[in-house]
Order: sequence, then C-alpha cells, then structure tokens
Amino acid sequence: MSKAVDRAAAQVYRGIWHGLVKWFKVPDEPPTLPTSPGEQLERFKPAEAFLRYLLLFFWIGLVAIDLIFLGIWLLSFAISLWLGLALLPVFLAVAILPDIVVYVAIHLRYDTTWYVLSDRSVRIRRGIWTITETTITFENVQDVKIDQGPIQRVYGISDIVIQTAGGGGASAEHHGAGTTTHIGRIEGIADAARIRDLIMNRVRRSRSAGLGDEHKTKSDHPATQITRWTAGHLEMLREIRVALSELRL
Repeated sequence: MSKAVDRAAAQVYRGIWHGLVKWFKVPDEPPTLPTSPGEQLERFKPAEAFLRYLLLFFWIGLVAIDLIFLGIWLLSFAISLWLGLALLPVFLAVAILPDIVVYVAIHLRYDTTWYVLSDRSVRIRRGIWTITETTITFENVQDVKIDQGPIQRVYGISDIVIQTAGGGGASAEHHGAGTTTHIGRIEGIADAARIRDLIMNRVRRSRSAGLGDEHKTKSDHPATQITRWTAGHLEMLREIRVALSELRL
C-alpha cells in the first residue's frame, strides 16, 4: 500500500516538476563551464540520501505544527460544537496545503541543484524561482573543508565548504578589518573526501601554473637558469658601493 502511495506521489510530483520547469523556463541541462580542448567536465548532483535528509526535518516540523493546529481545533469544540465543525475546513486548509507546498519545494530544491567541476573552477547552480549560479575560481581558493553533522553521518552525506578571499561565493563572512571571506557550499555529497581532494589538487595546480613548469630541468630552459651568488659577486657589489660613495663626496 505504501509503495503504491509513493508511486502515485512520485507521478504527481513529476507532473508538477515538468509544469514548473516549462513555466519558469528552468534549464533542462546542467550548467557548463569554459574548457580547454580535451578537458572533461565533472557534473554531479547531491546524493539521493540528501533528499531523505531534507525530508526528515520536513516530517518532524510537519508533525509538530499539525499537532499544534489539531490541539487548537479540538479546543474549539470545548467552546461550541458548531464552532469546531465550522473550523474544520480552516483546519484542513492550514494543516494540509502548506505541507504540500513545502514538500514540493524540498523536491524542487534537490532537483534544481547542480555542481560542475573543471580544471580551473567549480560552478554551483540552485533555484527554480530565482536561479543562482556561483562560479569559484581555484586560484582564489584559500581553504576546502568537509562539514558533517551527526544526522548527516547517519545518512552518509557531507557538505564541502570552499572558502575564498575576495572571490565569488554563495555567501560572505567578515574576518577582521577589511577582510572578506566568500564561501561556496557543495551540499549533500556522499563521496565528499574524493571531491575535496580533487578540488585541492586543482587548486595546487592552478597556483603553480604561473610559476613555470616545475618538472622541466635547467637544460630545457637555459635562458631561465637561476644565477647563484658567489663571494666574487658580493665583493664586486662592495666595490661598486664604495665607488658610488666617493662620487657623492
């Protein structure tokens, strides 16, 4: 019986989803990023356990709020039987309609969330009423960490928090005078450690890209060989300094 109800609810939601996508012109495809020839993008969504995680708090809140409305409605019978009967449609509307709206909104939040990784940046898309796309360039990343609460551990999911200084981010925090840290959050990921390590590897690669090819030898780039200072060089500099001092005198 419960499976039949779940299937019916899923079909109803799919109909609502397709209607809202068409109405609000939500993109059917995941976001993209500029890439170099041969570069592969990695596109992924939150884990399915993230949806169950969100619905858990929905059901907890639903039961708590509906019990409050139920208590108020039952108290109306103590005042008058007719008052209680008259308030029945109001109780049903207040107790049921908001629950349907929130339930659909949670599914929409899950279905419209996308994450895209390239070699140089990560893009986060959320929203259906207002679509928000945040792009974080790895050159600006200061820290990448994993957040996991006790309930998230039960569901086997984590959040990845990307902190940048002065870059793009989903939100911003201030740390000291004149310092702003922007934060991008990749929510509900089952393989958070892999994604974090992947981002950190690309952050290190982006930072070293402007310092030259670390794997080349000096013979590969003779014009850029580093000159080592010797005692003779230092003695020559001392003589130049003395000569300049005598000229000023």
